[in-house]
Amino acid sequence: MKFVHAADVHLDSPLRGLERYPGAPHERMRAATRRAFENLVNLCLREKAAFLLLAGDTYDREWRDYNTGLFFASELLRLREAGTRVVMLRGNHDAKNVITKHLRLPEHVHELASARPETVRIGDVAIHGQSFPEGKVQSDLSKAYPEPEAGMLNIGMLHTSLDGREGHEPYAPCTVRGLSSKGYDYWALGHVHAREVVAQGSPWIVYPGNLQGRHARETGGKGASLATVEGGRIVSVVHQDLDVLRWSVLEVDIAGAESPADVVDRLRPMFRALRAELPDHLHAVRVVVRGQGPAHGRIAVEGDAFVGEVRGAANEAGDVWVEKVRVESRGEVDMGALEEREDAAGHLLRYLRGTGDSSVAKDFATELDAFEGQLPKELRGMLRRDRLRDEVTELLALRLSLLGNGAGGDEP
Repeated sequence: MKFVHAADVHLDSPLRGLERYPGAPHERMRAATRRAFENLVNLCLREKAAFLLLAGDTYDREWRDYNTGLFFASELLRLREAGTRVVMLRGNHDAKNVITKHLRLPEHVHELASARPETVRIGDVAIHGQSFPEGKVQSDLSKAYPEPEAGMLNIGMLHTSLDGREGHEPYAPCTVRGLSSKGYDYWALGHVHAREVVAQGSPWIVYPGNLQGRHARETGGKGASLATVEGGRIVSVVHQDLDVLRWSVLEVDIAGAESPADVVDRLRPMFRALRAELPDHLHAVRVVVRGQGPAHGRIAVEGDAFVGEVRGAANEAGDVWVEKVRVESRGEVDMGALEEREDAAGHLLRYLRGTGDSSVAKDFATELDAFEGQLPKELRGMLRRDRLRDEVTELLALRLSLLGNGAGGDEP
């Protein structure tokens, strides 16, 4: 017997902010969650899964219209024809008080109650769980889950942050020890978007991750977990990629590159490699420019033109879209020679590098105080003087290097 465990489908997630990116493949990206859900149903059919578990956040928020529910129900009908049951619960995004629109689900689909834990039995499997009654559940729901049923494979379903996961609200907090003490065979978790096998056997505790990455922090393959049961015990849990839009971060080092064009040429084979590895996917890429070299100065000067060249190279590869270009590289600057300058820029650079006299430091601090005093109160505490020092140093050195490194120049 096999079953499939998925979570955090976020069906029809609007992928907010796409309008900021001219040329973005908006329609294909917004349709990605539906295409990934179709792939999930296809997986269940292909593997002849006995049941599908959906561990919360099937929907992203209140439906804009009933088309979201109609699509979901129509896909589940394909499972009914194959005899695959569906058990689902609600998470923080689709809690009982969040999703008010409703369509009657097919009879082979069971949504777990939100008032208290309940148990659904499918053959010799007992599935225990509880939906979120509201979007922000702060209590440990698992404490009230029932005892395991003798002679059955016991599965617990829970939308939870466990003992905390970075980037996720601490909803329905619990512990691995607490879940293990229930005596269940498998815990089908949701809420955390990164796949994680928290415990492997006695019991299995699994986050399948979300079904489809939705932004640049959700990189790599996304999908569901396929579990195989033999002799009344789970013998394997294997991740299955189901996404259609793949988010990636590409880092390019500018060391030795003489010009921005050289850097773009280094990116071309990287874009082609993405397409070759997954030719059927749409690729969304964040490019990070790192390292130190002479090309940095021209990249900083060209700005949008450089970004346009990067995006053009991605387009040449086909089905590769650049979400953002982050320039974190540095120029090749002779800081020693620049610090020896006797003009105002040299004095400021020496201060910023920690070698300046106290009078320049005092003047700089006075100017910074005046600037901070003009900020709104809620922003004043966010001013990081140490970071500002580094950024001003970099900009000043870059400016001086572009003007020429000779000492004694009149222009800073």
